[in-house]
Amino acid sequence: MAEQKDNSSKYIFVTGGVLSGLGKGVTVASIGRILKARGISVATMKLDPYLNVDPGTMSPYQHGEVFVTEDGAETDLDLGHYERFVDENLSRLSNVTSGQIYNYVLNQERRGDYLGGTIQVIPHVTNEIKRRIGLVARTTNADVVLVEIGGTVGDIEGLPFLEAIRQMRKDVGRRNTLYVHVTWLPYLAASKELKTKPTQHSVRELRGIGLQPDVIVLRSDHPVDADVCNKIASFCDVEQEAVIPLVTSDTIYAVPVSLEEADLGDWIVRQLRLPVSRDPVEGLADWRRYVDDVRKDKPILRIGLVGKYVELEDAYLSVKESLMHAGLAIDYQVEIEWISSEDLEKGRNLQRLDTVDGIVVPGGFGYRGIEGKIVAARYAREHKVPYLGLCLGMQVMCIELARHVFHSDSPNSTEFDISTKYPIIDLMPDQRDIADMGGTMRLGIYPCHLKPGTKAAGAYQTLGFGSVVQERHRHRFEFNNHYRAEMENAGLVFSGLSPDGRLVEISELNDHPYMVGSQFHPEFKSRPTRPHPLFLGLLKASKRFHEQRQSASVGETEPERSPMAISAS
Repeated sequence: MAEQKDNSSKYIFVTGGVLSGLGKGVTVASIGRILKARGISVATMKLDPYLNVDPGTMSPYQHGEVFVTEDGAETDLDLGHYERFVDENLSRLSNVTSGQIYNYVLNQERRGDYLGGTIQVIPHVTNEIKRRIGLVARTTNADVVLVEIGGTVGDIEGLPFLEAIRQMRKDVGRRNTLYVHVTWLPYLAASKELKTKPTQHSVRELRGIGLQPDVIVLRSDHPVDADVCNKIASFCDVEQEAVIPLVTSDTIYAVPVSLEEADLGDWIVRQLRLPVSRDPVEGLADWRRYVDDVRKDKPILRIGLVGKYVELEDAYLSVKESLMHAGLAIDYQVEIEWISSEDLEKGRNLQRLDTVDGIVVPGGFGYRGIEGKIVAARYAREHKVPYLGLCLGMQVMCIELARHVFHSDSPNSTEFDISTKYPIIDLMPDQRDIADMGGTMRLGIYPCHLKPGTKAAGAYQTLGFGSVVQERHRHRFEFNNHYRAEMENAGLVFSGLSPDGRLVEISELNDHPYMVGSQFHPEFKSRPTRPHPLFLGLLKASKRFHEQRQSASVGETEPERSPMAISAS
């Protein structure tokens, strides 16, 4: 790693202790935000110790959402936090797993690159980890590279990553590295006190492998007083101003403000001797205003999110955040009604659709819950409820309309029914002979030509976009062009197409207030102060729907939207 000494980037390594799920990803994103507010360029990356090559084939119950980057990498959901907070598009370099590392090292060994040497975790695996970290620095030329190490200190699979970042201090110099350790302070109700012993043990575990944290971030659900911070500083050999209490907030977007108020930004600048080109007060002004807007009392819009993983909200994290971004843009608070598509499929909880102002059907794979999503799409079409379908949600919308058009339950996707009489959704002909599970995937950014005069084009143009937009994809199946003419005659408008006109990117109904589906995933490009046009279009339509329903209830009784009309048959 000698070449790293010539690199001007500084490195901040963030580890977690005591337990998982502390919010290391939000902490990394927030540190990035407060550094960027000072005019410091930042790159972020996540090191995941699991042996999967990437989370692309992992169950959302195991790993939450799969976040897709511009270049088509299927990555950890924390990269979504990084992009939303730091407002920089990331690449496949920003997510490294043990599976990638071992796969690379073993392939090198098979090629004979090690000239018959014995391949070991140290130095071969740790050198490859360090090479990947250095590659981000060289590619981005960032002033600071923020590196999150997934998992918890003490996990056996994380040891090679911890050893690699230990070596990094020697390789690039002590003044160019900083170790941040995020821990949890448990609260004992009986004695009404926060306990520091788990943090002490976690730091001792780090020290045992040669890592001394420079900063300790203390996560807690209860206020952390100065005595607790001083005790941690004393027992863990950390400067008092580098012990940062981080109490659970009402919104994750307040975390950068909390860290800034704890003077962490200035402390990091001093320790790493970073160049500051902007006043952080000015740099964080827009962010503070955004947090203030989040906390204001606002009228509520209820949006039904219909999916099969609704028990785990992290499975739809970017969708959830995108709805909130768009809601704030129109000064509304979005309240998500998490509706199980499997329940709708079985005829349960149909009445919950009566209570919402808009419906979102997000992406997914597999047949389970599909018929319930079709129920939601039919309800939205028949009752003129604003609807946004994302990837599979667009396909479901097209299948539902086709069943109406052909007066048959046969229209389907060949993903779910290979012998369907009406394959509305299908693999493209050049994909059918590809056996590898990822080989048929359309991943990453692709251009979309918008059709003038459509709802989709209007939504983009309102925010200053042109006639061609770039959007991120993650799917195998496409709209079957064989049915384009018949579906257009039935009122389906293809409002976004690939440049060659071959692939449907956006579809919408022309006799509906807002029933729009995108084959891509707009949620991956939404930002706190720049909501995505399709989400903003949905919420504007939902606002109108909400106001019309309120007016109807004040004037005459609103026509009943009976669950009987949306039976799961």
